[in-house]
Amino acid sequence: MKSAFLPDRGVIKVAGEDARNFLNGLVTTDLDRLKPGLGRFGALLTPQGKIIVDFLITEAPAGHGGGFLIDCPKALADTLATKLKFYKLRAKVTVDNLDLGVLAAWDGESAAQPDLAFADPRADGLGTRILIPEDLKQKLSDLIGAELVDAADYEAHRIALGVPRGGLDFMYGDAFPHETNMDRLAGVDFDKGCYVGQEVVSRMQHRGTARTRSVKVLLEDASPEPGTTILAGDKPVGTIGSSAGGKGIALVRIDRVADALDAGEPLTAGGLALTLAEPDVVRIPAKQPIA
Repeated sequence: MKSAFLPDRGVIKVAGEDARNFLNGLVTTDLDRLKPGLGRFGALLTPQGKIIVDFLITEAPAGHGGGFLIDCPKALADTLATKLKFYKLRAKVTVDNLDLGVLAAWDGESAAQPDLAFADPRADGLGTRILIPEDLKQKLSDLIGAELVDAADYEAHRIALGVPRGGLDFMYGDAFPHETNMDRLAGVDFDKGCYVGQEVVSRMQHRGTARTRSVKVLLEDASPEPGTTILAGDKPVGTIGSSAGGKGIALVRIDRVADALDAGEPLTAGGLALTLAEPDVVRIPAKQPIA
């Protein structure tokens, strides 16, 4: 088993008697289905349905004061806290940016079940998240029987599973949940009540209007820089995101890529060849399970 402390992650706590209903009216995931020891994937959207910040969330047990703990990009933690406070109005909630980080553990069974730990719900194999101060990373790794490795090892693991990361595989404020596969990664609950941006997301779901998607790609040579344009022949069809070990994630127009594949046109990024790991994903819409 491996573990890695993720220095780019922060933790926000939302607590108070109105916390569950307050968050449920704002974010894409259904907090009525959340309890201590479980995690959910979700996002706060703009009214136009674009992702402000995506996150993992768990409910803190009573021994930790209750409330909800949000595992989010550290660079956007203050932004998320400010947005939540903006929506707070008269709701009886508190919003705090905690001095906690995230230890990710994968490739094995944990020898213990620490507090504030939950399985990553986005994809089988991503492993477990444990919310801890950074100075406890070695102690917790020893407790669960994991080898503490560099965060780059976790990044390679995430990329191999095809799970997009904001800021590299898509830009915050510029992407819809469907474009980042949140609907396929248990990040959108289509049967819950209203939340900010719901109308746009529901319309894309029911009309099947998502034409841009994150896809897994295979790289034959060196990895192009994130943001490099992907070409089919001489026509732009997307951009490359993060990559490691000959695998990567790309944001592409699936209709244009499907046309290129049908025409036998090669895909390149920065002059480097690439192929789709799962070519059929751009031709046949995947079933979109309700989280």
